[in-house]
Amino acid sequence: MPDRDNDAEIQLTPEEVLTEVERKMGRAMEALDRELASLRTGRATPSLIENVSVDYYGTPTPLKQIASISAPDARAIMVQPWDKQALRDIERGLMKSEMGFNPSNDGNMITVPIPPLNQERRQELVRLLKRKIEEGKVSVRNVRRDGLESLRKLERDKAISQDQNRRSQDQLQKTTDSFIKNIDQVSTAKEAEILQV
Repeated sequence: MPDRDNDAEIQLTPEEVLTEVERKMGRAMEALDRELASLRTGRATPSLIENVSVDYYGTPTPLKQIASISAPDARAIMVQPWDKQALRDIERGLMKSEMGFNPSNDGNMITVPIPPLNQERRQELVRLLKRKIEEGKVSVRNVRRDGLESLRKLERDKAISQDQNRRSQDQLQKTTDSFIKNIDQVSTAKEAEILQV
């Protein structure tokens, strides 16, 4: 019998389920924003390369953890490694990235020229954008699915009524629709940014 009391303490209310769902969807949105910041537009920004994976002493490491990154102008990014031994590894990591960079190494720092985008490259980036957007939507939908399952379990366990479950599911769908709409707006803006000549 005491186990049942413990279960009751652990069980969430529908409001807590919805709050948790919103928090997780917010985290999925933040992750998508970080991904999209690394998508190249016509301008050089440090965020384009800060998460490029570099094989640093056998460990895949984000570039921002082993070097300082700056964009002195709109056409180049400068990478100053804190460990000079990592220059070659950083250069290799930049060349392997999906972004199509051609870095040059002067022995102290790496310069990553950002050439103007041609139409073909812009279309490639739009395809990559659409893939990342779809992954973001899938993350949000997965959170919705988990929330839905939690609400159904509450109803099965007689913790909430069928009406409460239905109202909570409606709220869950509204939250999901709001996040999906937000993702679509971000996608439209980013696509316009990429295609802008």
